[in-house]
Amino acid sequence: MRDLLDRLTPMGVMVLALLREGDMHPYEMARLMRARRDDRLLTITNGTLYHTVARLQKLALIDEVGTDRDGNRPERTTYTLTESGRDAVRDWVERELPRTDRPTEFRIALAESHNLELSDVIGLLHARRSALTADHEMHLADLHKTSARGVPEQFLLEIQRQETLLEAEIGWMDSLLTRLEAGAIPWGAAGFDDSDRYLAQRKAAQQ
Repeated sequence: MRDLLDRLTPMGVMVLALLREGDMHPYEMARLMRARRDDRLLTITNGTLYHTVARLQKLALIDEVGTDRDGNRPERTTYTLTESGRDAVRDWVERELPRTDRPTEFRIALAESHNLELSDVIGLLHARRSALTADHEMHLADLHKTSARGVPEQFLLEIQRQETLLEAEIGWMDSLLTRLEAGAIPWGAAGFDDSDRYLAQRKAAQQ
């Protein structure tokens, strides 16, 4: 499975996560991603999406379930998630959520963390917080040492910036964990109470 996860791209994970919601054709996937502003996380082009779908099918993570044509539109092939694909989403998010060295992958993992059990997400985020704290303490120590040696501040700007960003993320993480542990954020199926809006979005993406 590790070799398989290494071959998954962030776009591939997002496609697999979409198919956890139901069978779709790539055109619907692209429209849903854009409607949900997933283009904040990665660049979405039709070419990249169709290439990703082909790779996922080759890896047996998705499979074709039918092809249809509506009027003069091109044929659209609908795909479904295999059991291996379902497991891959979970395993990839579990691997990336606690890591601090892959910021793009972390953003995707956080966006797709709702595919995991809440207790697992809390545990993984606590692990990430510990790693962030260690990194923050290292940056603080470096700043103290360099300042004590009289290193000109102009050479320390990047360290100062990173220390500030780490402090801010730890503060955000503490707030998030408090809310998750208190059950203040509806999770899993309980978080999809606006079914009419969701179904309308799916229908619009299929047109």
